[in-house]
Amino acid sequence: MTPAELVAACEARFEPLEVAANLAWWAANTEATDETQRNRAETEFALSEALADADTFAAIRAARASSDLDPVVARGLTLLEEEHTPHQLDPELRRRIIDMQSSIESRFSQHRGRIEGREVDDNEIAAILSDSDDSDERQAAWEASKTVGMEVAADVRELARLRNEAARRLGFRDHFALALATTEYDERKLFGTLEAVEEFTREPYRAMKCELDARLAARFGIAADAVRPWHYDDPFLQEVPSVVGVDLDAYLCDLDVDEVTIRTFGGMGLDVEPVLARSDLTPRSRKNQHAFCIDIDRSGDVRVLSNNVPGERWIETMLHECGHAVYFMRTGEATDIPWLLRTMHMCLTEGVAMRCGRLVREPAWLREIAGLPDDLVTDLAPKLAEAKRVALLVFVRWMLVMTHFERGLYANPDGPHDTRWWDLVERFQFVQRAEGRDAPDWAAKIHLALAPVYYHNYLFGELIACKLEATVGDLVNRPDAGAFLRERFFAPGAGMRWDRLIEHATGSALSPAVLADAIAN
Repeated sequence: MTPAELVAACEARFEPLEVAANLAWWAANTEATDETQRNRAETEFALSEALADADTFAAIRAARASSDLDPVVARGLTLLEEEHTPHQLDPELRRRIIDMQSSIESRFSQHRGRIEGREVDDNEIAAILSDSDDSDERQAAWEASKTVGMEVAADVRELARLRNEAARRLGFRDHFALALATTEYDERKLFGTLEAVEEFTREPYRAMKCELDARLAARFGIAADAVRPWHYDDPFLQEVPSVVGVDLDAYLCDLDVDEVTIRTFGGMGLDVEPVLARSDLTPRSRKNQHAFCIDIDRSGDVRVLSNNVPGERWIETMLHECGHAVYFMRTGEATDIPWLLRTMHMCLTEGVAMRCGRLVREPAWLREIAGLPDDLVTDLAPKLAEAKRVALLVFVRWMLVMTHFERGLYANPDGPHDTRWWDLVERFQFVQRAEGRDAPDWAAKIHLALAPVYYHNYLFGELIACKLEATVGDLVNRPDAGAFLRERFFAPGAGMRWDRLIEHATGSALSPAVLADAIAN
């Protein structure tokens, strides 16, 4: 079998298995039941079984050593080796990992916090943290947001142990190292970037945080050093607090979330109506309370799960998720490249999604899509610019917490992570922990269990979003900008490494300096 024939045979084998696994994952997230959980685990295991085939893996590695490979075939073999490597394990260990992941995911979907015995969903918790001036009520809501952590923490630690066992059998230090090595990241360079970003954001963030805490202290009638985690709008302080940003809810609460999403992307010549028609966008019980976009088949079946209610938060979420969707849609249309390459590195799609999510706070979008009066937008513009800068600072510092925490989690799953979590929160976010609290608050972050070793993609996504903005400029009602994204970013799919694609598309390599410039300006 030639290398090209091997790639084609792998595609034919894996495509239906991946589609079945994606459909089952979608079902388990839209309706979490014992049945959907079992089906999700079974389809994922079937795909894992195929990827575990030792003979195929050996053939892929041998083919990669061939000389004079066609570049498309060579790239396909590289991706196949990266995808097969984590599955070269005995069935029992793979099954244990999949079953535990599925169980944790189902519990996240089904869990709802409680306040004074009353069940509340994430949207209600968010509303309290946004609107309430009662510190006791806010604390109760914040604590309710963390209760899922207590439910799953022990199993998340066990899952980390199992993932580490798998990684070490494959010759890697731990799962963190394995995940980076099989997703085209160099760990040394990654943490060099993190160090640079931490350094140039430290003092701007400190100044912003002092101002934020002073304003919160005035709002709640407390001293600045008495501000605690529940005084911020977001349970993890990963989003811009309205008190130092711009609260756009009053201007956006009457907008139809779907309609403005369609018009936003339509103005770029990107049609998301078919995506929304296949999506699940309303909150209900037994449904995942977060948001994501999924490419079911790499051939156009792209869907978004969201929990929309009117206002800025969910409009931004939909613009973000549909940023993923238009990327997935375009690569799915690229039938001139093999199915295997009709995807992309996660930091690339995160970059486009983050660039699109930012639109909700940009004057052109507020004027032309949201329909705000010119004079109002002019008045808001300076505040919007500052809110954008603050958003970058807030998210980057939160990302530092997540990435450092996760590396430590896999370095020692049995470590004192309840305490270490707050050590990192205080170090990077300057948020003071609650006195006497002893709980696995870290485990309430779903990514740690179900999207392991992923959060650094958001950092590079922010870098890419800044580079796209510097390269393309505004996106609102600009079909030429949409054409640039389609042809320069989307069309190559996974035909080249993510860093090379960025350089190819924009004319220069990605650097943390682009983020430093965005924060400075």
